[in-house]
Amino acid sequence: MVWVPLRTTRTDRRAPLRAPATRCTTMSLEWLIGWSWSLDGLRDFIATGIQSFRDCDATALAAVACLLVLFVWYCYHVGREQPRAYATVNALMQSAEANGVQNGYVYCHSPECVRCTHHDGLNQKLYHNLQEYAKRYSWSGMGRIHKGIREQGRYLNSRPSIQKPEVFFLPDLPTMPYFSRDAQKHDVELLERNFQTILCEFETLYKAFSNCSLPQGWKMNSTPSGEWFTFYLVNQGMCVPRNCRRCPRTYRLLGSLRTCIGNNVFGNACISVLSPGTVIAEHYGPTNIRIRCHLGLKTPSNCELVVGGEPQCWAEGRCLLFDDSFLHTAFHEGPPEEGPRVVFMVDLWHPNVAAAERQALDFIFAPGR
Repeated sequence: MVWVPLRTTRTDRRAPLRAPATRCTTMSLEWLIGWSWSLDGLRDFIATGIQSFRDCDATALAAVACLLVLFVWYCYHVGREQPRAYATVNALMQSAEANGVQNGYVYCHSPECVRCTHHDGLNQKLYHNLQEYAKRYSWSGMGRIHKGIREQGRYLNSRPSIQKPEVFFLPDLPTMPYFSRDAQKHDVELLERNFQTILCEFETLYKAFSNCSLPQGWKMNSTPSGEWFTFYLVNQGMCVPRNCRRCPRTYRLLGSLRTCIGNNVFGNACISVLSPGTVIAEHYGPTNIRIRCHLGLKTPSNCELVVGGEPQCWAEGRCLLFDDSFLHTAFHEGPPEEGPRVVFMVDLWHPNVAAAERQALDFIFAPGR
């Protein structure tokens, strides 16, 4: 017997393979038909858009063009503005015209300003500000501030003559005329690393003195003898935009400092210049919540700072920290050929003022409050 395979068997084996191919062909045709329809719709959509643009009124097109130009101008204008990291002038400060702006330095004549004007109701006003802060946030951590405001008159009157802050005394803070560099180590090291940057911007500013006696942006301070000039970037908690634009790298550096006081009236940052033969009269600072940092830029011989009866000398590229609520003075008795004594001055928080207290003091002593 010979076995012969049947054709029907082979045909049956191939049949299952043809069915999927048929289904795939059908699906491909449906997809192509759908794709053709989508292209037709896209073509119609584009044609409709072009026709709408052609039919658009010329006035409407001009208006859209003007709006686009205004938007581009606005973006450019905002981009040129120097960002303000510090508190701005609020409603209680008079306008620049009313106050008078002399060389970029705003003089505050507001009767409500606790930094510039002393009056009988100062303690009541401070207590009112503290109550307002506590209602918004919390009384937690406000013990020393509450104690200081409640007994402020006694503190200011009973302080020894070596330390008499003129405006506000926070009790129970360690008291010393000078602080070590470790008190604000991060900020001290950051300032010293950027010594050359600050010095270069000062030298650019100082060239203007050859053209006029007091260039724009500088302020002349009263002294018994000699000349004392200051160029403020931050004055009593308020940024001086025109001056900051002239020292952009130094201004940006302030934003990198961790303990810089920038949001209340006790915060300042400026370049301070003493000409040879200048003596600054003995005086007290307004508060003990800050320590003042001097970064030496130019330090001729025979220049000294005396705080609480203790003399210290500046050094170029080095920071000197002191509490200016102590009685202090400075003088430059070096020869004229050595040039002026120049420091970059910035106010830092006292290291023993807690974070919650700093926030509250920023609120209580906000500029113009």
